[in-house]
Amino acid sequence: MLTKGDDFPLHQTSEPIAFAGTDRNFYDRYFFNGYAPDGSVFFAAAMGFYPQLGIVDASFCVVLDGVQYNLRASRRSGGERLDLSVGPISFAIDIPLEVVTLRIAANDGLLAGELTFTGRHFPIEEPRFIRRTGTRLFMDYTRMTQNGRWSGWLSVNGQRVDVGSDWAGTRDRSWGVRPVGASEPQPPPEGNFNQFFWLWTPCNFGDRSLFFHSNDDGVGAPWNRRAVIITDHGAEQHFDAARFAIDWQAGTRRIAKMRTDMGAGRSLALAPSGPVFAMSGLGYTHPTWSHGRDHGAEVAVAHDSLTEAERGWGNPLAMHIQSFTTAELTDGATVHRGVGMLEQLFVGPHLPSGLTGLMDPAA
Repeated sequence: MLTKGDDFPLHQTSEPIAFAGTDRNFYDRYFFNGYAPDGSVFFAAAMGFYPQLGIVDASFCVVLDGVQYNLRASRRSGGERLDLSVGPISFAIDIPLEVVTLRIAANDGLLAGELTFTGRHFPIEEPRFIRRTGTRLFMDYTRMTQNGRWSGWLSVNGQRVDVGSDWAGTRDRSWGVRPVGASEPQPPPEGNFNQFFWLWTPCNFGDRSLFFHSNDDGVGAPWNRRAVIITDHGAEQHFDAARFAIDWQAGTRRIAKMRTDMGAGRSLALAPSGPVFAMSGLGYTHPTWSHGRDHGAEVAVAHDSLTEAERGWGNPLAMHIQSFTTAELTDGATVHRGVGMLEQLFVGPHLPSGLTGLMDPAA
């Protein structure tokens, strides 16, 4: 099966581009978020290709005036890897690794827009994510992350919001293996998803960006952790021994404050201060629109919304969240103030944080 991708030097195996190895869970995914300087508007978008499943899906979400509006779309891929459109949602790679444009055409939902992301720096390649559940490969993927500025506009139910250069955000690109599509009929004896501790904190400051993430096991040992500071001129500093401490919102597994000690006299303080964004809008943990699901049609489009109350702690659709946050980066005697995003997904125990059980609130 030959497709447009076969005319580009993209091959990773001896097969045509349409055939991505042998693992049915192979995926190739885009993610973006953006926010107003004061956090009053937050948006996010994603598009994922699942070559072994023959599916590509996409989503676009906006949080405005306390309500999260979600637009989702899915289609059969036919093996084509270079058609970056799904229903009303499309991406255009204007300058690879630098400029990407997102378009949401008019549809029977409430969302539309045209938004251009311009990177502030060359993307960061994070350490490769490899995790097994017993003998079963659970994750094996590579991810690159990049902060940037937005321009353009979006519309919610006919209300236009102009997006200026003071709007910041983050994008990532990841590809490899992680669970996608319908659940497997025979999971490993240990289960597929009984402990997962995930933090991600991309932050934007005046002349630099900061990225910190951590995947920990149940006793708190990191199996993937990295902190990076990169200036707009491209100078990178990596910190492999960063540590963090969390203050929890009472009766929840949501963060009230967090401090990261990166070493070498540098630390990061975060305080979520804006609306909560439920990642289920992008398909994560969604019971119907999880990544790679076949919706029984060549093209399927759906839209819904979540109120602020519906995004509260305890709703499974808001287990995995991102929160707009204020950020302070201390570098010796210098303090840089900025904004960013705090992504949180905590399932199962995490001894240093006082988390027990599957979803028991923090003590």
